[in-house]
Amino acid sequence: MFGYYRVASAVNKTVVGNPSKNAKEILTLIKEAYTKEVSVIVFPELTLTGYTASDLLLNQTLIASQHQALSDIVEQTKDISTIVILGFALIEADRLYNCAIVMQNAKILGIIPKSYLPNKKEFYEKRQATSGRDITRSTTELCGQEVPFGVDLLFCDSKDMTFGVEICEDLWAVTPPSNHMASNGANLLFNLSASNELIGKHAYREELVRTQSARCMSAYVYSSAGVGESSTDTVFGGHAIISEYGTTLIQNERFSMKSHFITADIDLERLRWLRLNESSYGDGRRKKTRVIKVSILPTMTQIKREINPMPFVPSRYSDKKHRCDEIVQIQAHGLIKRMSHAHIQKALIGISGGLDSTLALLSTHRAFEIMGWDFKDIIAITMPGFGTTSRTKSNAIALCEALGVTLKTIDISQISLQEFEAIEHDKEELSVTYENVQARARTSILMNMANKQGGLVIGTGDLSEIALGWSTYNGDHMSMYALNCGIPKTLIHYVIEYYKSNKKIAHIIDDILNTPISPELLPHEEDEIVQETESIIGPYELHDFFLYHFIKYGAKPTKIRHLASLAFGEKYDSQTITKWLKLFLRRFFTQQFKRSCMPDGPKVGSINLSPRADWKMASDVDVSIWLDSF
Repeated sequence: MFGYYRVASAVNKTVVGNPSKNAKEILTLIKEAYTKEVSVIVFPELTLTGYTASDLLLNQTLIASQHQALSDIVEQTKDISTIVILGFALIEADRLYNCAIVMQNAKILGIIPKSYLPNKKEFYEKRQATSGRDITRSTTELCGQEVPFGVDLLFCDSKDMTFGVEICEDLWAVTPPSNHMASNGANLLFNLSASNELIGKHAYREELVRTQSARCMSAYVYSSAGVGESSTDTVFGGHAIISEYGTTLIQNERFSMKSHFITADIDLERLRWLRLNESSYGDGRRKKTRVIKVSILPTMTQIKREINPMPFVPSRYSDKKHRCDEIVQIQAHGLIKRMSHAHIQKALIGISGGLDSTLALLSTHRAFEIMGWDFKDIIAITMPGFGTTSRTKSNAIALCEALGVTLKTIDISQISLQEFEAIEHDKEELSVTYENVQARARTSILMNMANKQGGLVIGTGDLSEIALGWSTYNGDHMSMYALNCGIPKTLIHYVIEYYKSNKKIAHIIDDILNTPISPELLPHEEDEIVQETESIIGPYELHDFFLYHFIKYGAKPTKIRHLASLAFGEKYDSQTITKWLKLFLRRFFTQQFKRSCMPDGPKVGSINLSPRADWKMASDVDVSIWLDSF
């Protein structure tokens, strides 16, 4: 479903040395996973025998019992399309290999041997097993089936899933096998493990899994042996972890006394396209691999995953100060470099009392604070026009006074009337011309004042407006340094809120945050805002959501719409989401010409629309196939 796959990490209750009892627990979990629409489920290392069977792995009775237990599992999973990955001790060419068996619908698809065997401190695996890291292009017989055998195996379906398997210590190696698997197309990695518990080890283990998923641009599913393994010298907690591209989606509570599994829905389509869009993945060296086709997987009827409605905004409040500090530092130091290089000492900002100009002013103020420059060299100009309300104007003035910057007021009403007369435009005709004349008048004043003062005009337009082309060409579209160009509207709101910690301006910030977003270009009655941007072009929270998924990994409109319906719940119905998504697509494509000549400005997050680096697109691309895909 839209590139999502449900995966599971299982920890079965183990009876060391009793494959038959272990098989019963395993079968119960497999059948439950199948009913829950799990595509692939992974179990711990040496699942059937128990990892701590140790030298008994060289005993004929245990090996024979293990084979019988596997045969029973194969026989009872004929009608189960969930792929199962089990740990197995395989004897091949008079050597014992610690292996992972991949099976589906009673067919053993492949056997992968462990590459790196620990032989230190509490682990002495080389007493029994042999490394299989050099085994490629080989087959073996198991349960009456001729089965591919080797470390060169990958498994794929006909859609988005390609997965590889490594075993325990393999992940801890300097160069894990999963690196090569990922370079050869595996976007889903599994690990069967028997990692014991030591103080703090679980945190390191989770970090290892999480960072490997990031390095490989993949999902990583980890299962470790649990309670039931021998506690003679070590204790096993049964750690299950599922991570996706640097984020741990879920991990279990260790030391459970019962068999259980955890699941997560992972977006493999997204991972595939991220590799194309955002990394040097294509430069990775490929090796010869054997790719095994799997049968049709259980059909997911519903995505069971929390979809973040604000993907640009940190989901954890504890990250807020760090993230906001980082954003402001990037903005401030970008501006410092530009002003220092150009030998300019003054900054000019058009201040409206809205979100964007507020953040631009605050970040410019931070830059001057860092450098010890005189705040009076920040020249904030408020330019009231036909639609300016006393609320926004008074907020702009109060903020400038609190920050100690130079404040100038230049009313643009008369200038605009003269422009109407010059171009023979009826001042009663409240068209786009009426609005754009005011926007260009303000930019003209800023540019001319910058010449007079020897200053730099700071752009206030944000990433959301740039995506939608919600700016007047050569009006607020233009500046000498576009300070907010890398920050979408939802994130701007978040960063400004962070400044409420400054008690001097907290009450001003609070009112600015609660003021409707408006260009204030149309006349008002009773000093009330009559032109609310989000009623015209739609909610910015939706547009930022669309922008993220469209640019980040090229998601199809149908997927974006579906994810938006999950993310926003009952706040917006499907019809409303479709309406604004179509508007987003139309504006994004038709307004590229504005982005083609946008001014310099600092990139802040992973998404940016600068034509010089991040987004190269012809200005006359036809949007039809995107609109017709609904």
